[in-house]
Amino acid sequence: MKKKAWGLSKTIGSFFTKQHKLMEDFPERYSYNPTQRWNAELESYFSNAYGPQNFSRISKALTRPSCYSCIRVNTLKTTPDAVIDKLTAVLKENRADISKCDVAGLDNVVFVRGSGPHAINYGYAADGKPPKEVLVSRKCAEAVLRGAQVYVPGVLACSAHVEKGELVAVSVSVEQPGVDGGWGVGITRGTVLQGSQTDPYHLERSGLYIGQGRAMMSRSGMFRVTEGLAVDMSDRVFHLPSFRDVLEGQIFLQNLPSIVAARALDPQKGERILDMCAAPGGKTTAIAILMKDEGEIVAVDRSHNKVQGIHKLAAEMGLSCITPYKLDALKAVCVRSESEDLSDPSCAKDNHGGHIQDSNFMKSEVEKTESITFERLNAEKDFKKAVSNEKENESSYISKADIRKEMRRKRNGPGRNQCLGGKVEKSKGFAPSSFDRVLLDAPCSALGLRPRLFTGEETIESLRKHAIYQRRMFDQAVQLVRPGGVIVYSTCTINPGENEALVRYALDTYKFLSLAPQHPRIGGPGLVGRFEFPDGYAEEWLRPGEEELVQRFDPSSPLDTIGFFIAKFVVGSNEADLQNSSS
Repeated sequence: MKKKAWGLSKTIGSFFTKQHKLMEDFPERYSYNPTQRWNAELESYFSNAYGPQNFSRISKALTRPSCYSCIRVNTLKTTPDAVIDKLTAVLKENRADISKCDVAGLDNVVFVRGSGPHAINYGYAADGKPPKEVLVSRKCAEAVLRGAQVYVPGVLACSAHVEKGELVAVSVSVEQPGVDGGWGVGITRGTVLQGSQTDPYHLERSGLYIGQGRAMMSRSGMFRVTEGLAVDMSDRVFHLPSFRDVLEGQIFLQNLPSIVAARALDPQKGERILDMCAAPGGKTTAIAILMKDEGEIVAVDRSHNKVQGIHKLAAEMGLSCITPYKLDALKAVCVRSESEDLSDPSCAKDNHGGHIQDSNFMKSEVEKTESITFERLNAEKDFKKAVSNEKENESSYISKADIRKEMRRKRNGPGRNQCLGGKVEKSKGFAPSSFDRVLLDAPCSALGLRPRLFTGEETIESLRKHAIYQRRMFDQAVQLVRPGGVIVYSTCTINPGENEALVRYALDTYKFLSLAPQHPRIGGPGLVGRFEFPDGYAEEWLRPGEEELVQRFDPSSPLDTIGFFIAKFVVGSNEADLQNSSS
């Protein structure tokens, strides 16, 4: 397996080296060379954990997207070879380099190569005048670096006299330290940008140019409307193909470590599995496909809209074994009083109790989707007509509040909670030892996501709060898995306090838990040791021999993934410990 992982690293590494272009021949201002800013105490902590040089490489890698897109194929509907043929035709103009993953266990993964960073000539050298610019928010820029376009809500400022059709340079506004010790953008939406050094935001944009595009509306239009395409990106620092509306239901764009996490769970046909923090449903659907859609997957999230999103994704992929619930993962274990109805399906006593979703449920949901979409399209056509005829037909009065509500709905779309119709089903929790396997992809500080242009607001205190929250969730997971079952814990952060320290807590608190080997294994080893903070708090990580049983994905490694962590536990039997933890 290590040989396979090395081969995969070499393949992905070649993606980067083939297309990599330096920008050192261009002025530093009109380049993409961001600096990651960290809280001083946090930087010291990470430097100690990784070593100063390695942490510096990690910080730089976080500011850039991966050099490839990773696609998971829905093998219940198609094959990787068929997807490659279709993508080759769809992305023909981009001359995309597409290949299959050759690691055993990841044979349903397809890579599409991107490129960058590229040198872009913004036209400033031709006549000595600075280019016209559009300044976008950090979150908008992070999306653009992944292949998106610039939409109106992401535009913060613009040069004067920009007209529709003109070429503009796109730059980023990243949070800056404020006088009160906090962080902020410090720029008012609609500000007029100047190219000269007298511009108060001149220095902030230096080294933060992400590409060039054509304005799809004038400057006044960008700040007059609330939606629409503002800039069509024609030349980007990083080229990554867009897969929007491409092969829906057949493919899913997903980070490689997330795919590995679902594989590490090793789900089997007929099992009952819990995905504790399931939204947006990528890992949930990956598990369902590995189970051949046979069994039951309970997917929970505390957000109504996100649960509807899981419904929609499952229907799109043709999966019927997924039962989404609205439920706070901190309340996943059912606490039932004697007066409660014992027939409640979400809190049944038997090990395989719970609401079993009807196999035809998702099919009916798809039919509902089509029906509701048709009705809403007709309603939208008739809406303006109804308003304009209001005076002529006094009996069909429409209030101003209704008009505003309808206009918001038209502007923002129907929302996922309207996509499938019907209510989101709520759960009161589940009986202890009622699942064969549990996946806890815990909410975290997300310090491994790429590209990430700002991390300054995170502190030691905020990271400790994340760790406490994750431990409470893990306590719930332990109670829900039957003896002999499996728990997979994962995060998308580089913080050892949320990764290795959680493993130490789990193994020290629950003696019946043990780390298990993971397949496939393409990530690196975990961190061994401990760290003592200035306030005296000591954080314990892994012990020698445990590091090879977890997978840590370094964003600066040749695999070029996001920062990620996976630990797999096998659950033994110890009722006394479980009773103590529940109390």
